[in-house]
Amino acid sequence: MKKSVLSAAFGALALGVAFSAPAHAADVSACLITKTDTNPFFVKMKEGATAKAKELGVTLKSYAGKIDGDSESQVAAIESCIADGAKGILITASDTKGIVSSVKKARDAGLLVIALDTPLDPADAADATFATDNLLAGKLIGQWAKETLGDKAKEAKVGFLDLTPSQPTVDVLRDQGFMMGFGIDPKDPNKIGDENDPRIVGHDVTNGNEEGGRKAMENLLQKDPSINVIHTINEPAAVGAYQALKAVGMEKNVLIVSVDGGCPGVKSVKEGVIGATSQQYPLLMASLGIEAIKKFADTKEKPKPTEGKSFFDTGVSLVTDKPVSGVKSIDTKEGTAKCWG
Repeated sequence: MKKSVLSAAFGALALGVAFSAPAHAADVSACLITKTDTNPFFVKMKEGATAKAKELGVTLKSYAGKIDGDSESQVAAIESCIADGAKGILITASDTKGIVSSVKKARDAGLLVIALDTPLDPADAADATFATDNLLAGKLIGQWAKETLGDKAKEAKVGFLDLTPSQPTVDVLRDQGFMMGFGIDPKDPNKIGDENDPRIVGHDVTNGNEEGGRKAMENLLQKDPSINVIHTINEPAAVGAYQALKAVGMEKNVLIVSVDGGCPGVKSVKEGVIGATSQQYPLLMASLGIEAIKKFADTKEKPKPTEGKSFFDTGVSLVTDKPVSGVKSIDTKEGTAKCWG
């Protein structure tokens, strides 16, 4: 065990990229730790953090896991941030429960820890969360899918392409939100896979990438080739699902919905690969996070949540070129103007 943790530590350190802003009299340093450095969502997040750090004179170091679900590298990155004397950490946790003890160690050392996009479990393990309302993001695409299908929604065959077996909070919220929007009882709202609605074909994991989405879609097709609705954790997974469907001539028979709103994803909506996606704003999350760390370093003041919510809501919009009654949306032209990646 010690050997694997040590290896992870060296791996995380190798992934760390330092951006040094101009030194100020009282130098402030911060860390950004993302799930991966390949997903356009996290690339844009890093861009936002880097630009804001440069503007505010904050020294930023960024780290990323090797794949979605690589918690060991994130744990090692937190250790590095503590050792480097950082004032704060922005993190999108791969394992929202498993990372808590490391986050506690950082907070006990005096660092401000802000969860970006993905709340920790429990959420108050971090000082604050800056995120999309992921439950709402799921509800929007669920409502859209239900209204798009009309009466056929009652007989739909629904598959879920999830993130990882650890069921990170963002995964659970999007899944459960979709179910609520579609009219499926999610049972325990904090757990994936305990539903008993006969319309659900099943769940499979994708690691949030195209290859994972393709394999997961193939697995669900083997379970039930009549599947006609697919909820995906993100747009890379959605594209992989589409590839699997196209390979068997089913791409026109299945409605795919997703969450993220990156430029490639909005393009996929425009081209009909994805029916609708909930767009979130990672650049804003990260730039606000850097501002919060700088303010904390200067004043010891911690960020406050949006009124009526347990986190700071950075917004979400449904993007589709096929609007439905009762569900507010924007088209791909507006989505493209607001997209990232």
